[in-house]
Amino acid sequence: MENKNSSKKLVTHNGSFHTDDIFACATLSLLLEKRGESFEIIRTRDEEIIKEGDYVFDVGGVYDPEKNRFDHHQVGEAGKRDNGIEYSSFGLIWKKFGIEICEDRKVVDLIDEKLVAPIDAGDNGIDLVEKKSKVFPYLIQDFFRVMRPTWRETDSNIDQMFLKSVLVAKEILLREITYAGDAIIADEKILSIYQNTKDKRIIILDKNYAKKEILNKLPETFYIIFPREVDNSWGVGAIRKDFRNFENKKNLPKSWGGLRDTELQKITGVSDAIFCHRGLFLAVAKSKEGAKTLAEKALVESS
Repeated sequence: MENKNSSKKLVTHNGSFHTDDIFACATLSLLLEKRGESFEIIRTRDEEIIKEGDYVFDVGGVYDPEKNRFDHHQVGEAGKRDNGIEYSSFGLIWKKFGIEICEDRKVVDLIDEKLVAPIDAGDNGIDLVEKKSKVFPYLIQDFFRVMRPTWRETDSNIDQMFLKSVLVAKEILLREITYAGDAIIADEKILSIYQNTKDKRIIILDKNYAKKEILNKLPETFYIIFPREVDNSWGVGAIRKDFRNFENKKNLPKSWGGLRDTELQKITGVSDAIFCHRGLFLAVAKSKEGAKTLAEKALVESS
């Protein structure tokens, strides 16, 4: 981030910062870095400085993407997605520049669904998580909240903490872009394997694809078999009814839960069985054949 007269001016509000303006700034930073343009980040509420900004976000009271003005606090707001979630500064900037950064519309849309829209929702006071206990999920907003000075700390370093938070957000965005691109490829490969498998109740994958949500949409599939590169073993994974919760379509047999090595081998009859998680969603064998046999037995024995 060079501070030169020729640098683009990224202007947002000073004082307390939130997840949406952090990620909005991170997105613009990635955009300008990709273009090879220098820039400086200015945090202020001075209207004259705001007028001179090349990119103004989360301040200024104007949403005009043609002029690179991305505020959402004004009367009339800045619009909603088809799913009803209002845009914040992050979403507005991602909406315009996401495709230039990612170069793939599917990646842009996937990141909007998984990261951008949830942050926008939180900034606009929209609850996405139903509270079912006194314990509540630790959200990304919680992390950036604790990046702000507490009441016992001085606010003199708040701009430095903002910039530090932007660097973290940039890393998150870069990893999400990589992950989303690979996940889309994984979906295509998994679907191809599924379509070419005769008995679709068990799918044998050639890689341990990190993203398996697509299997939740395939009603015939109960288990996947996949290589575990970490120790050259093979896993049997139970497919969840919904990837957002822990309920499986079909558990592994209850009698296997928590067993290892000899005990598991004895009860399953699989000589190279290694382990079955007591949560009944994963079993491991030394070979692909052993994992396949475990999955076939689970189809019959599991309720």
